[in-house]
Amino acid sequence: MLISPLMHREIEKTLETKSLILASTSPFRKSLLGKLGVPFLCFSPNVDETALPAENPTALVRRLSEAKARAATAKFPNALVIGSDQVAVIGERILGKSHTHERAIEQLRAASGQAVEFLTGLCVFNTATNSLQTEVISFKAHFRVLTDSQIENYLVKDQPYNCAGSFKSESLGVALLEKMEGDDPNALIGLPLIRLIRLLENEGLAVI
Repeated sequence: MLISPLMHREIEKTLETKSLILASTSPFRKSLLGKLGVPFLCFSPNVDETALPAENPTALVRRLSEAKARAATAKFPNALVIGSDQVAVIGERILGKSHTHERAIEQLRAASGQAVEFLTGLCVFNTATNSLQTEVISFKAHFRVLTDSQIENYLVKDQPYNCAGSFKSESLGVALLEKMEGDDPNALIGLPLIRLIRLLENEGLAVI
């Protein structure tokens, strides 16, 4: 097939344009990133999320968000890759994903009447230049005093077993709260869009 000069220029433009990659299979992060109206692909990073010995929550989410972004290097050599990881923290105790109903009950009992800090590591990695931008964003959720019945009813309805702290703020989880405290409510869901837009702009990708 003959390629016209116009088509040739469009092909060159496509090859020069960096792909935007979300290194996550989370439907919640995918939905949030979709709000920006920028085309992107999803990539599943194979990263062990186990905390290192004596690793504090901030260091943990920073390391994992970077590891998830870097995992896309081989497959996407000319891309901006977004990596993100989140933990919930009560005092010094890290609450990750519960995965089971029993552990979710324990986590929500611990959160009852407490201010739970959700720390989200956010990384934008340029696979072509090896440029790395990483930030950790904090958002606090103040939980109501919860009865065992309320916890059980919530877990049955929302099934938040793959969420940090067994809590979905974008769904029925809001019924567990007294108030929220932070700059960007999207951070509580797992992808701080306000900060992400700035990081993308630093790499030459303008949303508006």
